[in-house]
Amino acid sequence: MDYRPVFFVLGILLSTLAFSMLVPMLADLSVGHPDWQTFAISAAFTLFVGVSLLLTNRMPEFTLSIRQAFLLTTLSWVVTAAFAAVPLMLAEMGLSYTDAFFEAMSGITTTGATVIVGLDSAPPGILLWRALLQWMGGIGIIVLALSVLPMLQVGGMQLFRTESSEKSDKVLPRAAQLASWIGLIYLGFTALCAVGYRLAGMGWFDAFAHAMTTIATGGFSTADASVAFFDDPLIELVGIVFMLAGALPFVLYLRALRGDPRPLLADRQVQWFAAVVAAAIGIMAAHLWIERDYEPLAALRLASFNVVSVITGTGYATSDFGTWGPFAAGLMFFLMFVGGCAGSTSCGIKIFRFQVLYATADAQMRRLIQPHGVFIAYYNGKPIPEAVSVSVMSFFFLYALCFVALSLSLQLLGLDYMTAMSGAATAISNVGPGLGPVIGPSGTFAPLPDAAKWVLSAGMLMGRLELFTVLVLLTPAFWRQ
Repeated sequence: MDYRPVFFVLGILLSTLAFSMLVPMLADLSVGHPDWQTFAISAAFTLFVGVSLLLTNRMPEFTLSIRQAFLLTTLSWVVTAAFAAVPLMLAEMGLSYTDAFFEAMSGITTTGATVIVGLDSAPPGILLWRALLQWMGGIGIIVLALSVLPMLQVGGMQLFRTESSEKSDKVLPRAAQLASWIGLIYLGFTALCAVGYRLAGMGWFDAFAHAMTTIATGGFSTADASVAFFDDPLIELVGIVFMLAGALPFVLYLRALRGDPRPLLADRQVQWFAAVVAAAIGIMAAHLWIERDYEPLAALRLASFNVVSVITGTGYATSDFGTWGPFAAGLMFFLMFVGGCAGSTSCGIKIFRFQVLYATADAQMRRLIQPHGVFIAYYNGKPIPEAVSVSVMSFFFLYALCFVALSLSLQLLGLDYMTAMSGAATAISNVGPGLGPVIGPSGTFAPLPDAAKWVLSAGMLMGRLELFTVLVLLTPAFWRQ
């Protein structure tokens, strides 16, 4: 394999990351906090490595094969997290490299799990850097989902293949073209969200920091208590609107801007997602009202924000839903796996895979009843290719297998059953908080042993990159000539 294209793109990513570090550097410098030197040193080091990769891997013609695309996709997230962890480790927060890498991987994968205690008194640079990591991870996963994963035929994503991504040597130009258009939409949503938060009562710094992590469905906050710190229904309403916006396919926004808003309303994936969210909110609100004696409006407020936060994989919290009783905890646990739509910033299994699985199972049931009939599974009015059905079913199998492996590994490292199960679920689904007193909405991942943090970091990476993209690198066949 020719590694030069891979290292060249990594050089571009690291150079971009280095310039991004200047933003938190200036934030700390403006308030006189000494951590600005930390970001300056980290930026210089990252830029040196990035430029070195660029200069030593230049090519007259740039193409990217399937195997190179698999390797590049995984290395992009790993290398970005490794270098993004440097300022977190060197800052006055006193994080070890394990904790810093966990925090960086949680940020760039938009998971939202944190090991930092004392966010209320943290310097602005650290808070801004965490938000920036999630914001960059959000736009990165959108472009990946629209340009690269369909070409790699990962987990049924070939359903969203476009003509421009048919050939592997067009992946990067296609990604650059999509990034420019989707990036403008993403930036516009971020600005609107920040203005919404400001009008709802947040200060400008908190508004921008939360806007970046809301539209990225990441969930990093500037306070230990998350959004509960503000205790404002208007702020929660803004959060709900933009968490849902981040969980919808961004390519449909692009079509709407080009004069055709109908797909945004007619898309079956969007309709299913809206139905699942509405049903989950209704069930949870009814439970809190009837079983937990909350006032109807209070129950609806709590259910709406926290259900949307979990199902979109954002991970904000206004209450510790683990204390709402076993039914509520169980419902939230299962919602962690659902996720939003393909081509969005959200995570989890994704709605379209449930649709494909349901359509395939429905067609199979009909064949059992009428063995001589011809029954075809459809998605969005089009027949589902057999390769897509097989790919989706393989994804479900691997998802369950990886969840079991992560959970058992965490239990082997000494974690209790609830912490291990919810930790595995929140990592592979990139949700953020788990269940229980340790890693629940009112806790952090700081008390976990270092080995568990590395296991969870691996789970976050696999979940964010749709499993296959990472696991294929572990097969001997991938590395054979």
